[in-house]
Formats: sequence, structure tokens, C-alpha cells
Amino acid sequence: MVSSSSSSFFQRAHVLLSLLLLPTLTFANDTLPLYTDGGGHPVSSPYNYQRVGVSSFLSETSTSTHFFCQGTNGPLLLQDFYLIDTLSHFVRERIPERLVHAKGSGAHGYFQVTRDISNITMAAPFSEGIGAKVPLSMRFSTVAGEAGSPDTNRDPRGFAIKMRTSKGIWDWVFNNTPVFFVRDPTKFPLFIHSQKRDPQTNLRNPTIQWDYWSQNQESIYQVMILFSDRGTPFSWAQMHGWGGHTYKWVTAEGAWHYVKIKVISQQGIKNFNATAAKQMIADNLDWNTQELECVLIPLPPLLQLTNKGRSRIDAGKFPKWTVAIQTMTPEQGQKWKYDVNDITKVWPEDEFPLLEVGEIVLDKNPQNWFSEIEQLSFSPGNMPPGAEPSNDPVLQARLFAYSDAARHRLGPNHMEIPVNCPIAVSNFQRAGYMRVDGGAGTLPPNSANYPSSFNPPVSFAPRPYNLSAIADPIVGPPVVSSSFQLSTQDFEQPNVLFNQEFTQEERESLVSNVIASLQQVTIKSIQQRSLDMFACVDKTLGSKIAAGIDLKVSSTLFCGA
Repeated sequence: MVSSSSSSFFQRAHVLLSLLLLPTLTFANDTLPLYTDGGGHPVSSPYNYQRVGVSSFLSETSTSTHFFCQGTNGPLLLQDFYLIDTLSHFVRERIPERLVHAKGSGAHGYFQVTRDISNITMAAPFSEGIGAKVPLSMRFSTVAGEAGSPDTNRDPRGFAIKMRTSKGIWDWVFNNTPVFFVRDPTKFPLFIHSQKRDPQTNLRNPTIQWDYWSQNQESIYQVMILFSDRGTPFSWAQMHGWGGHTYKWVTAEGAWHYVKIKVISQQGIKNFNATAAKQMIADNLDWNTQELECVLIPLPPLLQLTNKGRSRIDAGKFPKWTVAIQTMTPEQGQKWKYDVNDITKVWPEDEFPLLEVGEIVLDKNPQNWFSEIEQLSFSPGNMPPGAEPSNDPVLQARLFAYSDAARHRLGPNHMEIPVNCPIAVSNFQRAGYMRVDGGAGTLPPNSANYPSSFNPPVSFAPRPYNLSAIADPIVGPPVVSSSFQLSTQDFEQPNVLFNQEFTQEERESLVSNVIASLQQVTIKSIQQRSLDMFACVDKTLGSKIAAGIDLKVSSTLFCGA
């Protein structure tokens, strides 16, 4: 039984849609869609909500609504579907950020074939002849930083390309460096742990970083690039991209080559020095993103002396890259000085010349960053017929790990997201979270989900070549448990990099940047081991670094077996 006082309360209670202060709102306009909740129901104002026990005075004009609230402030009502719908969606707007390459952005464009290489691969779009063009999306990123970190930090840059070919997605998951830190896949998670935040302090820790590098000295080539000015690119448009890994490209006749891919900036190369990079970090966390996309970008005072600002896509100055490949026959691979599948090694261009095969143009900015860039996913396992993985163990691990990361971050049906979706998908994968394509890819929704004998939904084509015929020869026992061991060969190419490829300015910046970083290392043995690593590359390099950190190169160096 309801008391008279309770009844009186409910009789007095008013359910009102109100806020103390509301901006002027535009009422119904035939040229604009009506505002709705998530269920499509019209809602009069995005600011209104339901509550109890508030007296009010409401006035309306033809152009605005004003609420004047007075009296007691009653509780909200659970029946307010709009408020609950708004809040519940809001707290679910974020998806897991990428574990690596979290900070980045990108744009769209196309790849165009410029050379007939049917003698090297049957892969589309090359199989479609000179002039063949396919749409693509590119994403540039740092590696270690979180989504809110500066995009001009000292770090390698991700350089990922998604081409939508007639034979499926072809993902080129590249970096702006020709080599990588590790060649053993089990080392990758441990390496990333060392570059991210210390679990005790939640701070980036140079001691931990150098501890890892100096214990795994096959990383020295990449470390030297990182601590030169190449570690702080001025612009995503002004850096090259490398596949790093060795791939196998196969012709229609079944002949094959080892291939490495390089994407060469037509804008030239430009980098920040350490001072300018730090100034830019202080001034603009999103410089590289804005520089690629926007027309007007103010530069901090330190940089205005040398550059008055850049504009790219919005201004119609579309960034372009020349795509080139290096090839090696299976016989050359077996005789080569280094392991052809070692991602810590480069193929010298004077020994394996570059062959230009295509061009990339970026000519369209994203219209919705989350849908087109944050949801963009890549996997080196996405290759059309005519492109195959090599036995590079890091590549082999990435074939699984990248797709698995996308399944975790975006869901099992991440390939249905429009920016990731192939031109045509006809298979037996069904259902799962967030299936939105009708249920069966580009097949009719009621297609059989198995190879039906009486109502087959698909046909089958034989593989165009025999995988056994393109397999690397395997020497030794069928199964081994091993990792690469450090060798004196691991310091040969870094020596060439320092003495022949780096300019004098790059050599000086490498020394000063390494000294500045090693001065932050708090454990002397790690400083010593790191110093000795550079001395294995070049004695002069070691001596200069030693002078900057008040140590001496060890009298007995271990530079591998």
C-alpha cells in the first residue's frame, strides 16, 4: 500500500529532460538527418536526460530551446534509454591499442606496375602488365611508444602497405630500416619488453634497453641506424621503406628467386638531428601525422630558420615512392657469404642491384581515422599466388603473430572491416563475433559451409606451382632446438655502414647520441659491454664513445666466434 506522503511525492515528481545550461541547438532541418539514439529513435537534444523531482520552466522559440531549472535535484531514472545507451557506448569506444607500432597514422593511394617482371613472379598486380594499378592503404608508425607518445621519438618507423589485388590482399609489413634487431623469433617479445616501460617504475629505462642490446649483439647494425639521425625522421614522406625479410617470388612456370623489396622516397631523405627532434617533441607530439596530411603547419622557432613548413596530401603534393627489388637465385643463395634468411644482414646493392618495378602514390587522407587507420590491420601472411615466405624464422613467426594480434585487437572477423576486406572472399568461414557481411563473404548468405556435393558454393583451382619444388634444401637433422650464435661476421656490415655509408655528420651524430644514452645507464658492466660492442664494429668508434662515458675499451674483446 502506498502512503499518502509517497503518493503525494510521486504526484509532484516531474520527469524532465533538462540541463542547467544548454547551448543553442538547431531544430529540424530538411537538409540534415535527425539526431537519434543507437536504436535509431529520434532524440530532441544530445544534452537531455531524465530525472525526478525538478520543477522547471520551459520556453521555446523557433530556433532554440531554453531550460530554467529550479527546486530539488532528484536522482536519474534507469528508464532513460538514451542516457544509458550513450554512457555504455562511450566506455567501450576504445579497443586494445597495438602492442607495438601503437603510435601512427596513414593515408590511401595506389600502386602502379612500371616493369614487366613475369620472369620473376606471377603475383598480381605484376601479372596484369605494365600500367596495372591497385588501390592501397599505408600506415606509418613508431615501434615502442604508446598511442599518445610523440611520433618523432627516436625509434624505427613502421612502414606498412596494404594492396588490394585481384588475387587477394598483399600486405608489405615493412620498416624504414633494411635490417632488424633480432633474427630469432623467441627473442622478439623479450626485446620489446626491454624497449617498453619498466614494470617496476612504468618508465622507459635506458639501462634495460642497453642491457638487452649488449647481450644480443647481432642487433648492432640496427642500433647504429637508430642512434644516427636516421632514427629521427623529419617526415614519413621523406624516408625509405624496406621489407627486411627475404621472400620467394615464383613465376607461372614454377621458377623462383629470393627477393628483397625496397620502397624509395621520391621526396628524398630528411632527418631531425637530436636537438631538433627534442624540440619538436616539446612542441608537437603529432608532427609527422600533421606534416603528411595537412596544409598549414606551424614550425617551432628552432626549425623555422631552416624550413618554413611542409604540406602534403591536402595541398595536392602527393608523396611518391619508387618500388624496387633485389633478386638472388637459389644457387647464389647457397653460395652467399651470409645466411640469405638472416634479417640482420643487407644484400649489398653493388652485388645485387636494385630493379625498379613500380610506383606508390598517396593521394587521399582518411575520412574517419578510427575506421580507416586504427582498424587497419596487416599480416605478412597475406600474399597472392606468386609470392611465398622464405625460411627466415622471424618472418615465419610473423606469419602467425600478426594475424593473431588482429584477431585479439579487432576480432576473428577483422578481415570484414571495409579497410581490411579483400575484393572477393569465397570460403567456409562462418559466424563468430561481429559478422557483418551477410554471413558468407561474397557468397550468397545461404551458401553451404562445407564442400557440398549437391549444392557446391565454390569451385577449386589447382595450386599454380609445386611448393616442394621451391623449398629450400634442408641440411642436418629434421628437428633441432637452436638459435643463431654471434659471429665476427655480425660486425662486418656495421663496419661498412659506419666507414663507407654514413656521412661524417652521421658518424658524429651516432657517437654523440650513443654517449648521451649510455650516460643514463646506471650499471657500469652494461656500459662496458655496450662500449665493447661498438669497439667490435670499429676501434675508432669505440674509442670516441669510451671518451664520452669515461671508460676504456676492454683489453680483450669478444666479437663472436
